[in-house]
Amino acid sequence: MTQPEHLRVEVVDAVLRVRIDRPEKRNPLSRAVLGELGQVFREYATDASLRAAVVTGAGDRSFAAGGDLKEFSAFRSDEDADALFAHANDALAAIRRFPVPVVAALNGMAIGGGAELAMACDFRVAAAHATIGFVQGRLNISTGFGGGTDLVQLVGPRMALSLLIGAQVFDATDAKRIGLVDEVSGDSESLDDCVERFLAPMRAQAPQVLRAFKAIASSARQGLPRDEREREERAAFVRTWTHPDHWAAAERVLARMARGTA
Repeated sequence: MTQPEHLRVEVVDAVLRVRIDRPEKRNPLSRAVLGELGQVFREYATDASLRAAVVTGAGDRSFAAGGDLKEFSAFRSDEDADALFAHANDALAAIRRFPVPVVAALNGMAIGGGAELAMACDFRVAAAHATIGFVQGRLNISTGFGGGTDLVQLVGPRMALSLLIGAQVFDATDAKRIGLVDEVSGDSESLDDCVERFLAPMRAQAPQVLRAFKAIASSARQGLPRDEREREERAAFVRTWTHPDHWAAAERVLARMARGTA
């Protein structure tokens, strides 16, 4: 695909890496940025070799400093607001539905719409200095990218309501305690090294198995009825059971059993 204007996109060792590249403005999420995010994740969804994706921001100050208020200030009508939500939610839906795990690498602050982008990902790994907060209430608005629904699914309705009302910004340690963040870089550990450590179990899995696990989780995230989720799990089992990788692994186990070393 053509390199987007506002993103830097590459695939390295079976991991799609997407970097929002507007550091001079703290990586705000304009309509163009959101559109490019959606386009990238939709196009790479067909790459069967991928094991994971990582979304981050350029620089070390901001993952994404919310929506682009300078641009969005022109949207005043009900129709404008509805169209903005639809556009942003469509972009983040491409991330939610991506067929392998997506990790948000929080290199700095993730506030407002930036926090919603982080919630759209499956996991969040944070630099020690990173912060995250649902501060939409400070602007007298609610969540505008579908992130409120993601937040409720992640931490439950009571905690989500408290976080939205409080409009606080949390440091990485507190964010992990609350459940917003899965891992924080350790002392003298770079964010890149922390992300690689977090990706290690994914690298150990075959791509089709990761897709199966993600499909099972995604069906629940979408709120599908149990019978539909079981159909997805059944189909995932059939796909992975009949794959040559399964039989190669099974033969290794059987060979060890035959030698008495299992």
